[in-house]
Amino acid sequence: MKVDYIIVGCSMAGICMSEVLESKGKSFIVFDDNSQNSSKVAGGVFNSVILKRFTPVWNGDTQLEKVIPFYRKLEDKLDCKLVYLFDTYRVLNSVEEQNNWAAASDKPVLNKYMQTEIITDKIDGINSEYGFGKLIKTGRIDTNILINKYRAYLSEKGQYLEESFDYSVLYSKEGLIKYKDIEATNIVFCEGYGLKNNPFFNYLPLNEVKGEVLTIKAPSLKVDKLIKAGVFVLPLGDDLYTVGATFDWKDKSQNTREQARTQLKEKLDKFLICPYEIVGQKAGIRPTTKDRRPFVGEHPQAKNMYILNGLGTRGVMIGPMVSEELYDLSENNIPLDKEIDIKRFL
Repeated sequence: MKVDYIIVGCSMAGICMSEVLESKGKSFIVFDDNSQNSSKVAGGVFNSVILKRFTPVWNGDTQLEKVIPFYRKLEDKLDCKLVYLFDTYRVLNSVEEQNNWAAASDKPVLNKYMQTEIITDKIDGINSEYGFGKLIKTGRIDTNILINKYRAYLSEKGQYLEESFDYSVLYSKEGLIKYKDIEATNIVFCEGYGLKNNPFFNYLPLNEVKGEVLTIKAPSLKVDKLIKAGVFVLPLGDDLYTVGATFDWKDKSQNTREQARTQLKEKLDKFLICPYEIVGQKAGIRPTTKDRRPFVGEHPQAKNMYILNGLGTRGVMIGPMVSEELYDLSENNIPLDKEIDIKRFL
């Protein structure tokens, strides 16, 4: 078999890369062993403001303008609903936070997303003594549906192989990538925290952080927006909400822990004042980087060997942008933004 690209991994990074290649008429085959589940566990939320410090997301404007068209196209292709749009309400905890919100929302880079006026209307079930800051142009992508549907889509086309990738039989020389009976011009590794086992790119300083989320059922909590306080409360429909997320830098297992459950519940109980039932708990390992920028680029010695990784907690938002930039590098030799190029670690 001859293809233009081999892609290793089929979570958010692999899907975004596959979509760009398909839109450009390139042939490809995807290897995936279903071992990485952080994208399925993730909330899939997108917004352009870091709500902990009221600061702009890096390249947020560029990322956001690509998000909705990219995933709407996938909705049509996969015949499913993926995009959910809503406002985000940040619970303000003091007069100081009210003032900080007002000051931040007055900045040109932020005022297109942050409304200056503090929302004082009460929401049943939410303790909001100091009101809410309202963030617009936010939403979520249903990553669980997306990944399952996309893998099925590729399988039907004969472009998806559910198997572990064997690095020991990969051959790369003079513009030729050979893997078993497959010949390709390029290979892109999109393996999430599986990067640790990749002998070609494991020199990169990937940080693995475990995250856990709860699913709660709260029939009396009638909100159609994301509520952000010590944790986020994300509406899923049918009185169900995702609550998250934890950050554990030590535990690398994908097992849920009672400690995380307790931690999330304690933070939730500080502002949620209505009855609820915990009906689920999930865990995943996020691939993050020390400088909060993704790993994108070409191997320093093995040409035609690329990486797209470390998308972190904002993977649904940054993925469409950086996959296009990687394509431009591999096909047109257009240099990457220095902030994402793995050359920064050489």
